[in-house]
Amino acid sequence: LSKTIIDGTAKYVTIPDGGKGLDVGCGSGALTIAAAKRNPRATMVGCDIWSGAYKAVFTKKRCEDNAKAEGVSNVRFTEGNAVHLPFADESFDAVTSNYVYHNISGHDKQQLLLETLRVLKKDGTFAIHDLMSPARYGDMNAFVKRLKAEGYADVSLIDTADGIFMGKKEAVLLGLGGSTLLIGKK
Repeated sequence: LSKTIIDGTAKYVTIPDGGKGLDVGCGSGALTIAAAKRNPRATMVGCDIWSGAYKAVFTKKRCEDNAKAEGVSNVRFTEGNAVHLPFADESFDAVTSNYVYHNISGHDKQQLLLETLRVLKKDGTFAIHDLMSPARYGDMNAFVKRLKAEGYADVSLIDTADGIFMGKKEAVLLGLGGSTLLIGKK
C-alpha cells in the first residue's frame, strides 16, 4: 500500500527539465526519490525536521542512503519545517507532500498548505496527499474555491480512499479515513 500511495502521488509531480521540486516532510525520502525518478532531468529536494516521534526512524542519512540504494542522484535532502519553510517565495517548480500536515498539531492545516504553495513558482504544479477530513482541515471545497479565485488552475481534490490508492474499508482499518490528494497548478 505504501508503494501504491508514494507512486500514485509522484505521478502528479511534474517538473520541467532543469527545474526543481520540493517534498515537504520527506521522512525516509520515499516520495522525494519516486518524484526524482519520474523527473530525471530535474532535481528533487526533500526537507524534514527529522525529530520528535520519528527521529529514531527517519534521518537525513537514511534519506541519502535510500536514494543511493535506488540509484537516484538527482535528489538532495535538507532540514526544513513545514510551518515555516526555509525557502524563498516561488523557488520550486513543483511541491508535494505525503501524510505530513495532519501530524502538525496546533496549526491551521489550510495555512500550512498556503505556506507550501508560497514556495511554488507561477505555473508550478502541486500534489499534496494527507488525511484531509473536515475535523482536521475544515472545508476543503471552500479552500479549492479560494485557490481558484486566486488564479490557481486545475485544482481538485481526489478521494484516494475510494479505490485509487485503497478502498474505504482498508482506509478505516488503517486509520487513513479522509485520505485526499490536493492537486493543481499555480
